[in-house]
Amino acid sequence: MKSTRTFLFFFFSLFLFTSVFAQVDKQKQLEEKRQALLNEIKQINTLLFKTKREEKSVLSQVEDLDSRINTRQNLIRVTNQQANLLTREINDNLGKIDHLRGELKELKEDYGSMILKSYKSKSSQSRIMFIMSSENFLQAYKRFQYMKQYTKHRKLQGESIKEKTIILQELNKDLIAQKKQKQVLIEDNKVAKTKLSNEKNDQEELIATLKKDEGKYARQIKKKQREASKIDKEIEKLIRDAIAASNAAAEKKGGTVTKKSTKTFALTAEAKALAADFTNNKGKLPWPVKNGVVVKRFGNTRHPQLPNVTTYCSGVEIATENNSKARAVFNGVVMEIQKIKGANNAIYIQHGNYITVYQNMVNVQVRKGDKVTTKQELGTVYTKSSSGKTILKFLVYKNTTKMNPASWVYRM
Repeated sequence: MKSTRTFLFFFFSLFLFTSVFAQVDKQKQLEEKRQALLNEIKQINTLLFKTKREEKSVLSQVEDLDSRINTRQNLIRVTNQQANLLTREINDNLGKIDHLRGELKELKEDYGSMILKSYKSKSSQSRIMFIMSSENFLQAYKRFQYMKQYTKHRKLQGESIKEKTIILQELNKDLIAQKKQKQVLIEDNKVAKTKLSNEKNDQEELIATLKKDEGKYARQIKKKQREASKIDKEIEKLIRDAIAASNAAAEKKGGTVTKKSTKTFALTAEAKALAADFTNNKGKLPWPVKNGVVVKRFGNTRHPQLPNVTTYCSGVEIATENNSKARAVFNGVVMEIQKIKGANNAIYIQHGNYITVYQNMVNVQVRKGDKVTTKQELGTVYTKSSSGKTILKFLVYKNTTKMNPASWVYRM
Protein backbone atom coordinates (compact mmCIF):
# COMPACT_ATOMS: atom_id res chain seq x y z
CA MET A 1 0.00 0.00 0.00
CA LYS A 2 2.78 2.37 0.98
CA SER A 3 4.78 1.65 -2.20
CA THR A 4 1.61 2.11 -4.33
CA ARG A 5 0.93 5.51 -2.77
CA THR A 6 4.55 6.57 -3.24
CA PHE A 7 4.41 5.55 -6.91
CA LEU A 8 1.11 7.36 -7.48
CA PHE A 9 2.46 10.51 -5.82
CA PHE A 10 5.62 10.35 -7.93
CA PHE A 11 3.60 9.74 -11.14
CA PHE A 12 1.17 12.56 -10.38
CA SER A 13 4.00 14.97 -9.57
CA LEU A 14 5.84 14.01 -12.78
CA PHE A 15 2.67 14.48 -14.86
CA LEU A 16 1.96 17.79 -13.13
CA PHE A 17 5.38 19.30 -13.80
CA THR A 18 5.62 17.91 -17.37
CA SER A 19 2.21 19.37 -18.16
CA VAL A 20 3.10 22.71 -16.55
CA PHE A 21 6.37 23.01 -18.50
CA ALA A 22 4.63 22.16 -21.82
CA GLN A 23 1.96 24.79 -21.20
CA VAL A 24 4.51 27.39 -20.09
CA ASP A 25 6.51 26.75 -23.29
CA LYS A 26 3.41 27.14 -25.49
CA GLN A 27 2.33 30.25 -23.60
CA LYS A 28 5.83 31.69 -24.02
CA GLN A 29 5.73 31.10 -27.79
CA LEU A 30 2.33 32.80 -28.07
CA GLU A 31 3.51 35.76 -25.98
CA GLU A 32 6.56 36.15 -28.24
CA LYS A 33 4.23 36.17 -31.27
CA ARG A 34 1.94 38.70 -29.58
CA GLN A 35 4.84 41.02 -28.72
CA ALA A 36 6.19 40.72 -32.29
CA LEU A 37 2.77 41.70 -33.69
CA LEU A 38 2.48 44.62 -31.24
CA ASN A 39 5.92 45.77 -32.37
CA GLU A 40 4.89 45.37 -36.02
CA ILE A 41 1.81 47.55 -35.46
CA LYS A 42 4.00 50.12 -33.74
CA GLN A 43 6.37 50.10 -36.72
CA ILE A 44 3.47 50.34 -39.20
CA ASN A 45 2.15 53.38 -37.29
CA THR A 46 5.60 54.97 -37.24
CA LEU A 47 6.63 54.14 -40.81
CA LEU A 48 3.33 54.40 -42.70
CA PHE A 49 1.14 56.74 -40.62
CA LYS A 50 3.68 59.13 -39.09
CA THR A 51 2.50 62.05 -41.24
CA LYS A 52 -0.64 62.86 -43.17
CA ARG A 53 0.33 64.12 -46.58
CA GLU A 54 -2.10 65.49 -49.13
CA GLU A 55 0.01 63.89 -51.87
CA LYS A 56 -0.60 60.42 -50.46
CA SER A 57 -2.87 58.62 -52.93
CA VAL A 58 -6.09 56.84 -52.02
CA LEU A 59 -4.49 53.59 -53.22
CA SER A 60 -1.55 54.09 -50.89
CA GLN A 61 -3.84 54.90 -47.95
CA VAL A 62 -5.93 51.77 -48.60
CA GLU A 63 -2.82 49.58 -48.83
CA ASP A 64 -1.35 51.06 -45.63
CA LEU A 65 -4.60 50.52 -43.75
CA ASP A 66 -4.80 46.98 -45.11
CA SER A 67 -1.32 46.24 -43.66
CA ARG A 68 -2.38 47.50 -40.24
CA ILE A 69 -5.77 45.73 -40.32
CA ASN A 70 -4.19 42.38 -41.25
CA THR A 71 -1.59 42.69 -38.49
CA ARG A 72 -4.22 43.69 -35.93
CA GLN A 73 -6.41 40.73 -36.93
CA ASN A 74 -3.41 38.44 -36.39
CA LEU A 75 -2.86 40.09 -33.00
CA ILE A 76 -6.48 39.44 -31.97
CA ARG A 77 -6.20 35.81 -33.15
CA VAL A 78 -2.97 35.18 -31.17
CA THR A 79 -4.39 36.94 -28.08
CA ASN A 80 -7.48 34.71 -28.30
CA GLN A 81 -5.22 31.65 -28.50
CA GLN A 82 -3.41 32.82 -25.35
CA ALA A 83 -6.69 33.40 -23.49
CA ASN A 84 -8.00 29.98 -24.58
CA LEU A 85 -4.79 28.30 -23.47
CA LEU A 86 -5.05 30.06 -20.11
CA THR A 87 -8.65 28.85 -19.78
CA ARG A 88 -7.44 25.27 -20.30
CA GLU A 89 -4.60 25.81 -17.82
CA ILE A 90 -7.01 27.25 -15.24
CA ASN A 91 -9.37 24.27 -15.68
CA ASP A 92 -6.41 21.85 -15.43
CA ASN A 93 -5.24 23.57 -12.28
CA LEU A 94 -8.71 23.39 -10.74
CA GLY A 95 -8.78 19.65 -11.43
CA LYS A 96 -5.29 19.19 -9.98
CA ILE A 97 -6.25 21.24 -6.92
CA ASP A 98 -9.34 19.07 -6.31
CA HIS A 99 -7.27 15.91 -6.74
CA LEU A 100 -4.56 17.16 -4.38
CA ARG A 101 -7.10 18.26 -1.78
CA GLY A 102 -8.62 14.76 -1.83
CA GLU A 103 -5.18 13.16 -1.43
CA LEU A 104 -4.26 15.63 1.30
CA LYS A 105 -7.47 14.93 3.19
CA GLU A 106 -6.85 11.19 3.00
CA LEU A 107 -3.23 11.61 4.10
CA LYS A 108 -4.19 13.82 7.03
CA GLU A 109 -6.87 11.38 8.20
CA ASP A 110 -4.42 8.49 7.96
CA TYR A 111 -1.73 10.54 9.68
CA GLY A 112 -4.17 11.61 12.44
CA SER A 113 -5.15 8.00 13.08
CA MET A 114 -1.49 7.02 13.27
CA ILE A 115 -0.71 9.88 15.68
CA LEU A 116 -3.64 8.84 17.91
CA LYS A 117 -2.36 5.28 18.06
CA SER A 118 1.13 6.57 18.75
CA TYR A 119 -0.20 8.83 21.53
CA LYS A 120 -1.99 5.93 23.24
CA SER A 121 1.22 3.98 23.34
CA LYS A 122 3.62 6.91 23.63
CA SER A 123 5.09 6.11 27.02
CA SER A 124 8.56 4.62 26.97
CA GLN A 125 7.33 2.04 29.47
CA SER A 126 4.63 0.74 27.09
CA ARG A 127 7.19 0.55 24.26
CA ILE A 128 9.62 -1.35 26.50
CA MET A 129 6.83 -3.63 27.73
CA PHE A 130 5.87 -4.28 24.09
CA ILE A 131 9.42 -5.45 23.38
CA MET A 132 9.95 -7.23 26.73
CA SER A 133 6.72 -9.21 26.39
CA SER A 134 8.17 -10.98 23.36
CA GLU A 135 8.31 -14.78 23.58
CA ASN A 136 11.86 -14.93 22.29
CA PHE A 137 14.76 -12.79 21.10
CA LEU A 138 13.79 -13.00 17.42
CA GLN A 139 10.29 -11.72 18.15
CA ALA A 140 11.74 -8.92 20.31
CA TYR A 141 14.07 -7.93 17.45
CA LYS A 142 11.19 -7.93 14.95
CA ARG A 143 9.09 -5.77 17.28
CA PHE A 144 11.98 -3.34 17.67
CA GLN A 145 12.40 -3.12 13.86
CA TYR A 146 8.65 -2.65 13.45
CA MET A 147 8.73 0.32 15.87
CA LYS A 148 11.62 1.87 13.91
CA GLN A 149 9.78 1.40 10.63
CA TYR A 150 6.57 2.77 12.13
CA THR A 151 8.42 5.89 13.32
CA LYS A 152 10.04 6.29 9.89
CA HIS A 153 6.70 5.82 8.12
CA ARG A 154 5.10 8.45 10.33
CA LYS A 155 7.92 10.87 9.51
CA LEU A 156 7.56 10.18 5.76
CA GLN A 157 3.82 10.77 5.92
CA GLY A 158 4.41 14.08 7.68
CA GLU A 159 6.86 15.09 4.94
CA SER A 160 4.42 13.97 2.24
CA ILE A 161 1.72 16.18 3.77
CA LYS A 162 4.14 19.13 3.75
CA GLU A 163 5.11 18.52 0.10
CA LYS A 164 1.53 18.24 -1.09
CA THR A 165 0.54 21.31 0.91
CA ILE A 166 3.34 23.29 -0.82
CA ILE A 167 2.25 22.03 -4.27
CA LEU A 168 -1.34 22.97 -3.46
CA GLN A 169 -0.28 26.47 -2.36
CA GLU A 170 1.77 26.94 -5.55
CA LEU A 171 -1.14 25.78 -7.72
CA ASN A 172 -3.41 28.27 -5.96
CA LYS A 173 -0.88 31.06 -6.59
CA ASP A 174 -0.61 30.04 -10.27
CA LEU A 175 -4.38 30.00 -10.53
CA ILE A 176 -4.70 33.56 -9.21
CA ALA A 177 -1.90 34.76 -11.57
CA GLN A 178 -3.48 32.97 -14.55
CA LYS A 179 -6.88 34.51 -13.88
CA LYS A 180 -5.29 37.99 -13.74
CA GLN A 181 -3.31 37.33 -16.92
CA LYS A 182 -6.42 36.13 -18.73
CA GLN A 183 -8.33 39.25 -17.68
CA VAL A 184 -5.52 41.48 -19.01
CA LEU A 185 -5.60 39.62 -22.36
CA ILE A 186 -9.41 39.99 -22.55
CA GLU A 187 -9.14 43.74 -21.91
CA ASP A 188 -6.33 44.09 -24.49
CA ASN A 189 -8.46 42.28 -27.06
CA LYS A 190 -11.40 44.58 -26.39
CA VAL A 191 -9.17 47.59 -27.13
CA ALA A 192 -7.73 45.88 -30.24
CA LYS A 193 -11.22 45.05 -31.56
CA THR A 194 -12.36 48.66 -31.09
CA LYS A 195 -9.32 49.91 -33.02
CA LEU A 196 -9.91 47.30 -35.71
CA SER A 197 -13.52 48.40 -36.09
CA ASN A 198 -12.44 52.06 -36.46
CA GLU A 199 -9.77 51.13 -39.01
CA LYS A 200 -12.27 49.12 -41.05
CA ASN A 201 -14.67 52.09 -41.04
CA ASP A 202 -11.86 54.36 -42.29
CA GLN A 203 -10.99 51.81 -44.95
CA GLU A 204 -14.61 51.51 -46.10
CA GLU A 205 -14.74 55.28 -46.65
CA LEU A 206 -11.58 55.10 -48.75
CA ILE A 207 -12.88 52.07 -50.66
CA ALA A 208 -16.04 54.00 -51.54
CA THR A 209 -13.81 56.68 -53.10
CA LEU A 210 -11.72 53.99 -54.80
CA LYS A 211 -14.73 52.26 -56.35
CA LYS A 212 -16.06 55.51 -57.80
CA ASP A 213 -13.20 55.40 -60.27
CA GLU A 214 -12.05 51.79 -60.09
CA GLY A 215 -10.79 51.81 -63.67
CA LYS A 216 -8.44 54.73 -63.06
CA TYR A 217 -6.88 53.11 -59.98
CA ALA A 218 -6.57 49.75 -61.72
CA ARG A 219 -4.66 51.49 -64.54
CA GLN A 220 -2.35 53.12 -61.97
CA ILE A 221 -1.56 49.73 -60.41
CA LYS A 222 -0.96 48.12 -63.80
CA LYS A 223 1.35 50.97 -64.79
CA LYS A 224 3.40 50.45 -61.60
CA GLN A 225 3.46 46.71 -62.33
CA ARG A 226 4.82 47.32 -65.83
CA GLU A 227 7.55 49.58 -64.40
CA ALA A 228 8.45 46.92 -61.81
CA SER A 229 8.57 44.21 -64.51
CA LYS A 230 10.88 46.36 -66.63
CA ILE A 231 13.25 46.77 -63.66
CA ASP A 232 13.10 43.00 -62.98
CA LYS A 233 14.16 42.34 -66.58
CA GLU A 234 17.13 44.70 -66.19
CA ILE A 235 18.19 42.88 -63.00
CA GLU A 236 17.80 39.46 -64.63
CA LYS A 237 19.84 40.56 -67.69
CA LEU A 238 22.64 41.80 -65.46
CA ILE A 239 22.71 38.45 -63.60
CA ARG A 240 22.75 36.50 -66.87
CA ASP A 241 25.64 38.64 -68.12
CA ALA A 242 27.53 38.03 -64.86
CA ILE A 243 27.01 34.26 -65.24
CA ALA A 244 28.25 34.39 -68.83
CA ALA A 245 31.33 36.34 -67.72
CA SER A 246 32.10 33.85 -64.92
CA ASN A 247 31.79 30.92 -67.36
CA ALA A 248 33.97 32.65 -69.96
CA ALA A 249 36.64 33.28 -67.30
CA ALA A 250 36.46 29.62 -66.20
CA GLU A 251 36.76 28.44 -69.82
CA LYS A 252 39.88 30.57 -70.31
CA LYS A 253 41.43 28.84 -67.33
CA GLY A 254 40.83 25.46 -68.96
CA GLY A 255 37.47 24.60 -67.42
CA THR A 256 34.64 23.02 -69.36
CA VAL A 257 31.35 24.83 -69.67
CA THR A 258 28.32 22.69 -70.52
CA LYS A 259 25.10 24.05 -72.02
CA LYS A 260 23.39 23.65 -68.65
CA SER A 261 26.09 25.57 -66.81
CA THR A 262 25.47 28.71 -68.90
CA LYS A 263 22.59 29.33 -66.48
CA THR A 264 24.74 28.85 -63.40
CA PHE A 265 27.84 30.56 -62.07
CA ALA A 266 31.22 28.87 -62.54
CA LEU A 267 32.45 28.82 -58.95
CA THR A 268 35.87 28.61 -57.39
CA ALA A 269 36.37 26.36 -54.35
CA GLU A 270 36.12 29.46 -52.11
CA ALA A 271 32.86 30.57 -53.79
CA LYS A 272 31.38 27.05 -53.42
CA ALA A 273 32.17 27.11 -49.69
CA LEU A 274 30.53 30.55 -49.39
CA ALA A 275 27.40 29.32 -51.23
CA ALA A 276 27.20 26.27 -48.92
CA ASP A 277 27.51 28.56 -45.89
CA PHE A 278 24.75 30.80 -47.27
CA THR A 279 22.51 27.74 -47.79
CA ASN A 280 23.16 26.53 -44.23
CA ASN A 281 21.95 29.89 -42.91
CA LYS A 282 18.57 29.71 -44.63
CA GLY A 283 15.94 31.19 -42.32
CA LYS A 284 18.62 32.73 -40.08
CA LEU A 285 19.82 35.72 -42.13
CA PRO A 286 19.43 39.18 -40.53
CA TRP A 287 17.04 41.76 -41.96
CA PRO A 288 18.55 44.02 -44.65
CA VAL A 289 17.54 47.05 -42.50
CA LYS A 290 17.77 47.48 -38.74
CA ASN A 291 14.07 48.35 -38.31
CA GLY A 292 11.34 47.73 -40.83
CA VAL A 293 8.05 46.11 -41.76
CA VAL A 294 7.20 44.18 -44.93
CA VAL A 295 4.57 46.07 -46.94
CA LYS A 296 4.66 43.88 -50.06
CA ARG A 297 5.46 40.18 -50.08
CA PHE A 298 7.01 37.92 -52.69
CA GLY A 299 4.88 36.45 -55.47
CA ASN A 300 1.40 37.11 -56.85
CA THR A 301 -1.05 39.05 -54.70
CA ARG A 302 -4.63 39.89 -55.51
CA HIS A 303 -5.41 43.49 -54.58
CA PRO A 304 -7.57 43.44 -51.40
CA GLN A 305 -10.07 45.98 -52.73
CA LEU A 306 -9.76 45.54 -56.50
CA PRO A 307 -10.41 41.81 -57.03
CA ASN A 308 -9.73 42.00 -60.79
CA VAL A 309 -6.22 43.35 -60.21
CA THR A 310 -3.31 41.01 -59.37
CA THR A 311 0.21 42.25 -58.77
CA TYR A 312 3.53 40.42 -58.70
CA CYS A 313 6.53 41.23 -56.49
CA SER A 314 9.90 39.67 -57.34
CA GLY A 315 11.19 40.22 -53.79
CA VAL A 316 9.87 41.95 -50.70
CA GLU A 317 9.28 45.65 -50.11
CA ILE A 318 10.23 46.84 -46.64
CA ALA A 319 9.15 50.16 -45.14
CA THR A 320 11.85 51.58 -42.90
CA GLU A 321 12.82 54.84 -41.18
CA ASN A 322 14.09 57.95 -42.95
CA ASN A 323 17.87 57.83 -43.57
CA SER A 324 17.96 54.10 -42.79
CA LYS A 325 20.97 52.17 -43.99
CA ALA A 326 20.65 48.94 -45.96
CA ARG A 327 22.86 46.14 -44.61
CA ALA A 328 24.39 43.09 -46.24
CA VAL A 329 22.54 40.00 -45.02
CA PHE A 330 25.62 37.80 -45.42
CA ASN A 331 29.31 37.83 -46.27
CA GLY A 332 29.95 38.30 -49.98
CA VAL A 333 31.40 40.40 -52.79
CA VAL A 334 29.84 43.46 -54.44
CA MET A 335 29.05 42.07 -57.89
CA GLU A 336 27.58 45.28 -59.35
CA ILE A 337 26.09 48.66 -58.55
CA GLN A 338 23.43 49.43 -61.13
CA LYS A 339 21.71 52.74 -61.79
CA ILE A 340 18.02 52.00 -62.42
CA LYS A 341 15.60 54.59 -63.78
CA GLY A 342 12.81 55.09 -61.27
CA ALA A 343 14.51 52.95 -58.60
CA ASN A 344 17.75 54.84 -57.88
CA ASN A 345 20.60 52.34 -57.39
CA ALA A 346 20.54 48.57 -57.01
CA ILE A 347 23.43 46.94 -55.14
CA TYR A 348 24.17 43.29 -55.99
CA ILE A 349 26.04 41.19 -53.43
CA GLN A 350 27.24 37.78 -54.61
CA HIS A 351 27.44 34.86 -52.15
CA GLY A 352 28.79 32.09 -54.38
CA ASN A 353 25.92 31.25 -56.74
CA TYR A 354 23.46 33.28 -54.63
CA ILE A 355 22.85 37.00 -55.14
CA THR A 356 21.06 39.44 -52.86
CA VAL A 357 19.83 42.69 -54.42
CA TYR A 358 19.18 45.93 -52.49
CA GLN A 359 17.04 48.26 -54.61
CA ASN A 360 16.17 51.98 -54.17
CA MET A 361 19.55 52.99 -52.75
CA VAL A 362 21.29 56.39 -52.59
CA ASN A 363 24.61 57.47 -51.07
CA VAL A 364 26.15 54.08 -51.85
CA GLN A 365 29.05 53.26 -49.49
CA VAL A 366 30.58 50.30 -51.35
CA ARG A 367 32.19 49.73 -54.75
CA LYS A 368 32.16 46.91 -57.24
CA GLY A 369 34.61 44.17 -56.16
CA ASP A 370 34.50 45.09 -52.44
CA LYS A 371 34.25 42.25 -49.95
CA VAL A 372 31.45 42.85 -47.45
CA THR A 373 30.55 41.22 -44.16
CA THR A 374 27.20 40.41 -42.55
CA LYS A 375 25.36 43.58 -41.42
CA GLN A 376 27.87 45.87 -43.14
CA GLU A 377 26.19 49.11 -44.26
CA LEU A 378 25.84 49.44 -48.04
CA GLY A 379 24.17 52.84 -48.38
CA THR A 380 21.03 54.83 -47.58
CA VAL A 381 17.50 53.79 -48.53
CA TYR A 382 15.79 56.54 -50.56
CA THR A 383 12.83 58.43 -49.05
CA LYS A 384 10.15 59.48 -51.54
CA SER A 385 9.30 63.13 -50.92
CA SER A 386 5.66 62.93 -52.08
CA SER A 387 4.65 60.08 -49.75
CA GLY A 388 7.35 60.39 -47.09
CA LYS A 389 7.90 56.62 -47.34
CA THR A 390 11.30 54.96 -47.20
CA ILE A 391 10.99 51.64 -49.06
CA LEU A 392 13.75 49.10 -49.68
CA LYS A 393 13.11 46.38 -52.23
CA PHE A 394 15.10 43.28 -51.35
CA LEU A 395 15.54 40.30 -53.68
CA VAL A 396 17.26 36.91 -53.44
CA TYR A 397 18.43 34.90 -56.46
CA LYS A 398 20.03 31.50 -56.85
CA ASN A 399 21.76 31.90 -60.21
CA THR A 400 18.84 33.17 -62.37
CA THR A 401 16.05 31.79 -60.15
CA LYS A 402 14.13 34.24 -57.97
CA MET A 403 13.60 33.07 -54.38
CA ASN A 404 11.27 34.16 -51.60
CA PRO A 405 13.34 36.35 -49.23
CA ALA A 406 11.00 35.47 -46.33
CA SER A 407 12.33 31.88 -46.52
CA TRP A 408 15.87 33.15 -45.92
CA VAL A 409 15.53 36.06 -43.49
CA TYR A 410 14.79 35.38 -39.82
CA ARG A 411 11.12 35.98 -38.97
CA MET A 412 10.37 38.00 -42.11
